[in-house]
Amino acid sequence: MKRCTVLGLLAAITLLWIHAFPAMSADFPTKAITLICPFAAGSSTDIFLRVLADTTSKHLGQPVVVENKPGGAGTVGPATMAATAKPDGYTIAPMLITMYRYPHLMKVTFDPLKDFTYILNVSGYCFGVVVKGDSPWKTFNELVAYAKANPGKVTYSTPGTGGTTHITMEIFGLKHGIKWIHVPMKGSGEAIPALLGGHVTASAESPVWAPLVDSGELRLLVTWGDKRTKNWPNVPTLKELGYDVVSNSPWGLAGPKGMDPKVVKILHDVFKKGMEDPAFLKILDKYNMEPLYKNTEDYVKLVHQLAQEEKESMEKLGLAKK
Repeated sequence: MKRCTVLGLLAAITLLWIHAFPAMSADFPTKAITLICPFAAGSSTDIFLRVLADTTSKHLGQPVVVENKPGGAGTVGPATMAATAKPDGYTIAPMLITMYRYPHLMKVTFDPLKDFTYILNVSGYCFGVVVKGDSPWKTFNELVAYAKANPGKVTYSTPGTGGTTHITMEIFGLKHGIKWIHVPMKGSGEAIPALLGGHVTASAESPVWAPLVDSGELRLLVTWGDKRTKNWPNVPTLKELGYDVVSNSPWGLAGPKGMDPKVVKILHDVFKKGMEDPAFLKILDKYNMEPLYKNTEDYVKLVHQLAQEEKESMEKLGLAKK
């Protein structure tokens, strides 16, 4: 009787395991994997995610298909995945810095520390401050000095409120006693033209400004990474100038909560190979991004660190939700 009871219990546990992890690693993957892009088709994020999808597909044995779900500064796509996708490894999304920032700004439908299964960190963005090529400011320190001497006269555009460029500029201003005016735009397509048209003093942006800097129409004053960029080695970083700021918005890949660790390992290994592919490294270089690989364990630690930093930043700026 006891033996039957034990066998019955084992059978029940086995059934629970099967239902908990419907996509067993031995059979994974048997179909295409959906990689959600949280921005519109044709954006820089869309472009390099499609390259990553292609390079990873070579090692996966199944296609990786990019699906665009823009909105909420990159939060709508992952949030939708967390709410609706099965934790079977067939739907994943990049996790941008806004995923850790927005929960402290407003009411959201997700918890970045509970609703996702993290896979690996991939890269980080390049950001910088540009002015018109004929502006009187040759260096970032000159712009800062002018802004301090003329409170409220320096305006700067960004792709939108709550994005990394906006938050970094505001934290910088708060830290160094600068009162400059943020002029939010509906994406990069408006931010740079606003600068060229003389409607703002400067623009804080990712390298959509690259061709205009190279042509001389815009002047790149500073970049925000840990070290100088390969394409503009003469331009200093904020860190070099003594401002103790490094802002590169690290991003990686995650799926819904509850994924089988064995499936996570498979996805980690193939996407790591995909991000090491020369084609992906080339597209990162084009957008002045660098590989920032972190394995699953280290990525989870980074996520908790980013969430804490964003919480503190929102509180310092007085933007934290009540």
